[in-house]
Amino acid sequence: MHLFYTPDINTSTYTLSEEESKHCIKVLRLVEGDRIYLVDGRGGFYETHIIDAHPKRCMVQVLDVKLNFGKRNYYLHVAISPLKSLDRFEWFLEKATELGIDEITPIITQRSEKRELKLERSNKIIEAAMKQSKKAFHPKLNEHIAFSKFINNTIDDDAIKLIAHCLDTDKKKLSDYITVEPKKYLILIGPEGDFTEEEINLASSRKFDALDLGEARLRTETAAIKACALVAFINEN
Repeated sequence: MHLFYTPDINTSTYTLSEEESKHCIKVLRLVEGDRIYLVDGRGGFYETHIIDAHPKRCMVQVLDVKLNFGKRNYYLHVAISPLKSLDRFEWFLEKATELGIDEITPIITQRSEKRELKLERSNKIIEAAMKQSKKAFHPKLNEHIAFSKFINNTIDDDAIKLIAHCLDTDKKKLSDYITVEPKKYLILIGPEGDFTEEEINLASSRKFDALDLGEARLRTETAAIKACALVAFINEN
């Protein structure tokens, strides 16, 4: 199955971008009549066939549309400290998209070693992961924000709000919330050096529960992926 990301599709015929047209015609060597599939990042999944195999402006005809394709029964927002290694952060973006995530916010903590991200490049990683894993929803990637500002601006009391940290405190497991409705999760993942005690106390004052991800000390990106996987497992089963 050849899948393309087309966020601006809104008609029964559509012309792929020059980049996607080149990939479709020159790289994949597809021809008129061949079927390809499009996703719009908003849940639309389009079955189409090629009606003009132009290498710069390939045109397709929509044959069938599925709305809310692959829509999950929960909403997951992970706020995570940027990583010093860009490769590791991009690995998180890729795997989180494949597992299922709705929103990602880079949070700048006191111990964050990297303070900014290139959103265009990061979104390209997400788009490639969407196509690879046959996802029709594009996770929202927010601009980076200071931890304290993010916490103080968080007013969604309907969400299950959790902070993963290494301090020895009473902690909750994700399975403790299996009967809670609606299924909205906001999970904070700290930097390599962990959140500071001040940051943990601030989150606690804003009704964030401490999250138990097991006894092992995990890297930032591993902790975030484990949280994504656990949320998916709990809600799919």
